[in-house]
Parts: sequence; C-alpha cells; structure tokens
Amino acid sequence: MNAKHSQGAAAAAPIPRIALSGIKKRFGSVEAIRGVDLALYPGECVGLVGDNAAGKSTLTKIISGTYVPDEGTIAINGTPVRFATPADARKHHIEMVYQDLSLCDTIDVAGNLFLGREPMNGLFLNRKAMREGARAMLERLEIKIPNLDALVAQLSGGQRQSIAIARAAAFDPQVLIMDEPTSALAVKEVEAVLDLINRVKAKGVTVVLITHRLQDLFKVCDRITVMYEGLKVAERKIAETDLTDLVSLIVGKGHGLGAAA
Repeated sequence: MNAKHSQGAAAAAPIPRIALSGIKKRFGSVEAIRGVDLALYPGECVGLVGDNAAGKSTLTKIISGTYVPDEGTIAINGTPVRFATPADARKHHIEMVYQDLSLCDTIDVAGNLFLGREPMNGLFLNRKAMREGARAMLERLEIKIPNLDALVAQLSGGQRQSIAIARAAAFDPQVLIMDEPTSALAVKEVEAVLDLINRVKAKGVTVVLITHRLQDLFKVCDRITVMYEGLKVAERKIAETDLTDLVSLIVGKGHGLGAAA
C-alpha cells in the first residue's frame, strides 16, 4: 500500500519546464559552473543571486543558448535538448533580456519591438503592421508609451526597460530571463518594471531574475537560488528567507564554503 502511494505521488510530481542537471562550464582553467542542477516551473519567478563571478550570468547564458555546457544535460518539459545558439533556445520559447537591453537608440519604439523580426510587404517594411503589432504588444502587458514614433533615445530608463521586456515577451516565450532589469532605474520606474514582471508571470511564463537589488526579489519571486563560485549553494522559498539570510549565503557565511564562514 505504501509502495502504491509512493508510485502515485511520483506520478503526480510536476515536470519542470526546464531542468538542468550536472551543468559544468569552463573558460580555460577557470571552472565557471561546477555541476549545477536547477529546475524551473511554469508561472513562477526564480531569483538567481550571488556575488560577482558567482556564475549567474554564465548559467543563464547556457539556458539561453549563448554558451554550450561542457558537461551536463538540459531538458525541456522532460525532453532532452541541446542548444548550440540562442536561435536554438528561441525555438524552444526561451528569451533573455540582457543588461544592456540591446535596443537601438536611433530607431522608434515600434521598430525596436520588431527588431530582427520585421513584417515585410514585398521588399519593404510593413510599417502599418509594425505599429498595430507594437500597440497590441504594449497593451497586452499594460505598458504605456504615448508615442510609438518616438526614438528610443528619447525615452526614460524605465520605458526602455519596458520595451526590452515587451519585445521578449511578445513572441510567446515559455521562459523569460532578465539580467539586472532594475539596476539603473529610479524608484517609481523600478516599481513599474516589477509590476510588469508579475504580469508576465501571471500569464504562465517562467521568469528568471538576476539582480543585486535583493529587496526586489521579495516583490516578484517565488523561490531564490543562490550561486557561490560556480556552485548552487542554496535554494529558498521566498516565505522562508529574508535579506539577512540571503546576504549571509551570498558572501559565503551561510553554507560553509566561504573563507569567512
């Protein structure tokens, strides 16, 4: 009877949208990622934190196809996959918003939203389709940009960040990775971006958030994963941790690996 119960519980266990197992990545003699396991589920936001050189960006670049792991496996909805390029990851509905945003200042809002995926009318850009599509993208996420003809260079930091997120979220990602989305924003703009992250998550998207603004994690995240010198050293449900605990883990005092532990 107990065996049957165990089998039923195992069968009912949710399948991760993405599962990383034993991921390793080296750059020359430096082992940047050292055997990391990570599971990401639909409709959750996972904070990925750690000090500089902890391995956060390297790990997310493996998920998004920028780097190929030297060892380990990646599975999407239980099926093993291999990403050689970011295009491979996008085919599996994985998008990443980089810290530099990758926006073009000399192009307008609509042009940036469709950058690299422009609708064409024969040999020419279909400007009408771009404007209508851009308006629909922004409305779906409740983003207010009054003038779609404005150059991105004329927009505030929060508006620029919102455009980068909207562009990534517009093409039905299942996983959206954000690298320091609030690092250079004013307080009001930070709140707007965090609200946007919650709206994206509410649509069932898996969100991975890298940030040094630890207070932001408690407004959007369900879980937090802590990296230290290429290792995943801790995972916390948001209700089971606080800033003091996170800081201790990040600097190496909460897991026995740091020199100061």
